[in-house]
Amino acid sequence: MTVDTPYASVRRVDEADDADRRAVLDVLTEAFTDDPLVRWLFPEAGSRARLQEHYHRSLLARPGAETYLAGHHEGASIWLAPATDRTHHEDDAGPETAFGESGTRLLALGRALAPRHPDREPYLYLPCMGVVGGRRGAGLGSAMLRHRLERADADGLAAYLEASSPRSRALYRRHGFEDLGEPVRVADGPPLWPMWRPPHR
Repeated sequence: MTVDTPYASVRRVDEADDADRRAVLDVLTEAFTDDPLVRWLFPEAGSRARLQEHYHRSLLARPGAETYLAGHHEGASIWLAPATDRTHHEDDAGPETAFGESGTRLLALGRALAPRHPDREPYLYLPCMGVVGGRRGAGLGSAMLRHRLERADADGLAAYLEASSPRSRALYRRHGFEDLGEPVRVADGPPLWPMWRPPHR
């Protein structure tokens, strides 16, 4: 389904469409190349894009994952259904095997974030949403959030995420998310802000 907004069209990606899935991976890899968390997780610039893509591909493979593209392949988001979010920082093969030295950091991050995931009710989890550099601030992130959150509200479903920068945290706050406790920081990594949004009725 495609939804047009004043800012951009948003559509869900068909699992069978390899071109769209490739576009999602390309958008997210570009969008997060300079993200503080990604730079900490994958410090070697030469392998960063490959490892990012591998991580995002593992999210796409999760049962019930919902993937969206915005604009002309300028924004992308991945949402996980309530039953599929608990091990989002671990690859099926084990983070050490799949990510080399960065696997240790992924594992530590996953362990730090796991207790922060709410267990009081079912919720959608947004592990990543990104917009390519030249289109940031054009409303694509807001369009993607509105598109999925309106349906979550209709279904009475809450949403949870971890913001990885002050800019993204501000965006999520504008769409009804609130800080859920103190920021999480692993070793010398950047802070992550767990955020919660109850369904709006």
